[in-house]
Amino acid sequence: MPYRTGERRRKLAAAVLGRDPRPAPRSPEETEPFDVVSGELLDVSPHLLIVETADGEQRRLVIAPWATAWRGSTVAPADLPAGARIVVRALRGGTVAERIWADITRITGVIREVGGRRDLTVELYCGPHRRERSIVVPYRSSGRIRVRHPKLEPGYLFDAIGLLDQGTALAHLPATSQPPYRAAAVPPPQASYGGNETGISGTAVWADLPDFADLPDLPDLPHFAGKGVAYPMLEREDTGCGDAGVSCAGLPYLALGSVLRVRNVCDGRADALPIVACGCLTGRFCDRCLECGTSPRGRIVELTASSYVALGGDLTKGCFNARVGLG
Repeated sequence: MPYRTGERRRKLAAAVLGRDPRPAPRSPEETEPFDVVSGELLDVSPHLLIVETADGEQRRLVIAPWATAWRGSTVAPADLPAGARIVVRALRGGTVAERIWADITRITGVIREVGGRRDLTVELYCGPHRRERSIVVPYRSSGRIRVRHPKLEPGYLFDAIGLLDQGTALAHLPATSQPPYRAAAVPPPQASYGGNETGISGTAVWADLPDFADLPDLPDLPHFAGKGVAYPMLEREDTGCGDAGVSCAGLPYLALGSVLRVRNVCDGRADALPIVACGCLTGRFCDRCLECGTSPRGRIVELTASSYVALGGDLTKGCFNARVGLG
């Protein structure tokens, strides 16, 4: 797979330059990520939930008195159904749940077809290495979706947050304001991307990416623990993705296997994450994030849901102001 080549390059570059291949230590202004537990909800009570993780481990978490949960809307944690796929932001070494998101999905792609009158069916192209998706915009959500996505027409970008219900993706919340241009007409990058020697500023988002635990090289790198990011500006030959290398943020080209230090500028949480996938679709969004200030235009990194939550992100908001640099 392309990631193996990138990982070998990273190790070779570290050896030639006399660098430690492990992530650099955190600076004083950076803080540790949150603990995150994700998996299938086996059982829940008003005070306790039991989660089975992807590797088959059962985790018991005490539900904090102030804990909140989301499953299409805000619900009591005890009302979550068994069998739901959940992401939990946890405290005290991963033993206390304070934020829970259940069956949440992000629906990002290029509109191919729209049908229906009340409940709309939208066919999306999600990039050459991700499957096409057929999603439903329920009538009760269509008003707020259309306010932020006025052009529900083929060729335009779509980005919403929703709920997976019995295999159907239901769009509930717009994740961004729809770009006014077609997906094939991304504005050119500015002369300067607004970064300096300490990093590049822009928007970090999350996506329905795998947690990368099955990549063959990662078990040799325990400090990454199956984490990874998608990044837009990769060489097409390395990734096998003909849509790579597009971004209005003016990002530098990097290779698969490069390590990025991603920092949430809102609260200082930071982590070192390897580039393991092509973010060719996210590079076509020339939008801004408005969390704790306004970011420069352009999405610079795409995270798994778990990594996004670990860095302080709220899955229902969909972005945070970020700074990235080589890790």
